[in-house]
Formats: sequence, structure tokens, C-alpha cells
Amino acid sequence: MKLKRSERLIDMTQRLLDNPHTLISLTTFTDLYQSAKSSISEDIAIIKRTFEIQGIGIVNTLPGAAGGVIFTPKIKKEQALEAAQKICDQMNDSTRLLPGGYIYLSDLLGKPDVLHHLGKMIASAYEDQKVDVIMTVATKGVPIAQTVANYLNVPFVIVRRDSKITEGATVSINYVSGSSSRVEKMELSKRTLPSGSNVLIVDDFLKAGGTINGMRSLIKEFDSHAVGAVVFCESGVSGHQLQDYSSIIRITEINTENQHIKAELGNFFETHTFLEETH
Repeated sequence: MKLKRSERLIDMTQRLLDNPHTLISLTTFTDLYQSAKSSISEDIAIIKRTFEIQGIGIVNTLPGAAGGVIFTPKIKKEQALEAAQKICDQMNDSTRLLPGGYIYLSDLLGKPDVLHHLGKMIASAYEDQKVDVIMTVATKGVPIAQTVANYLNVPFVIVRRDSKITEGATVSINYVSGSSSRVEKMELSKRTLPSGSNVLIVDDFLKAGGTINGMRSLIKEFDSHAVGAVVFCESGVSGHQLQDYSSIIRITEINTENQHIKAELGNFFETHTFLEETH
């Protein structure tokens, strides 16, 4: 179909946003819009600059017969910090305190705008790690993992603590729950994680680190590699010994007697890079 440039730009933009980390040949666009390659290249240059200025992501073109254009979602540091600070402000609410030092997060993890920002932050930080699979544990980490998987355009898998007949054959491990020091079990369907996969662990809350260590052990059972672990919120007062992880939000004060809670930005913003400013 023959479109005006303004119409082409809108349609091309939507196609790139819908297909992150996917190489789209220039021929696809020339055939679709019945336009010359030179015109399509000019359109891509416009989209590329706009995406970088607005902090949407990076558009790269690959030359040659097998080349094309590929969109990588990214976020500017100031955009990520602004979004995370708004979450912090919502976290500083004493009514979120739960027995045992846990924090109520379900309302935040049900908001599309919060998930959008979390997903883009995490995907942006790991887009160069060649992630094959996102892993989380049922159930509250699922919406975050799904959003990250969408931005990286990879599958996500859900580790469960009890088997479901619909999962088929599973691999299970025993791990020590850091918060209760009890030995617990987690398992994953044999069909969900191919051997040799690069796995990014995503979870909602970190208290003692037992669950993430368990998932790392499970990944090894599949002869795969954990490229990182990111949590939405960590308890900075629980004294966990977990290493090599990053958190978006960190709880630095909990006082159940005075019903006081204080949230700050986590180490995620110290350990990862973001889209650079473009003027």
C-alpha cells in the first residue's frame, strides 16, 4: 500500500516498538509501503534520532543483503530515576508493613505504568547480555518477569514450589529458605529451559536471599548460566548475605512499633548504564 511519509513514519514506529530485538529487512518496508530504499532509509534516520532524544531506545541499521533495522528499548537515567523515585514515595507508607518484616507490594505490581517502567529499566540494563530466558518464582514476580521478557523479546519461565500435572516432567531441588531456615523445594518443567541458556533472574522481594540462591542452583541443574539477578524491592534491614544482585528499591528502615517504613533507591542505578543524553 502506498502511504504518505507521515503515515509511513507512524506505521514503522509501531512495528519497531512491537518487535524489539528483531531484525527487520529494508526490503520488508519497501515492499510494504511501495517506496524506494532511499526514502525508507530517510524515515529510519528520523525515527532513530527521535527515539534517542526521547529516551525510547536505539535503532541500529545493518548493511548488506542480510541487513536491516533493529530496535533496542533503552531508557535515560533521569527517566529511570524519576520513575523509581515515584515508586519510593508510594513505598513510604506505613500501611504496607506486614508481619515478619514483609512489605505489601501487590498493588504496585498490578499497575501497568509501574510494570512498564520496571520492565524497561531491567531490559535496558541487560540488553547486551544475550539473555535467552527470564526466570521468576510464582507468583508475585510473574508480572515483572513477563514485562521484562516482552522488552527483551525472550521467553520467561516460572519456578514453582509445588508441581502441576500440566507441567509434565520436572527438575526439582531442595534449598534453604533464608527467612525461616527451613528446607524447601522448587521445581521447573524440563521442557521450559533449554540446556546452555543464559538466564536472567527477576523477583519481587528480597529478604534473606534463599529463593534467588535456589533459582541459581536450579539453573545449574539445567546446565545453564545465570547472567544476573534483579529484585524490585529488597529489605536492607534483614542482614542477608546474597551476592551479585541488584535492586530497584531498598527498604532502609522498618519500625513495626511506630509503624514507620523508609524506602530509598537500590543499587541498580549504581551498577548499570543507561541511554546517554542526545542533544
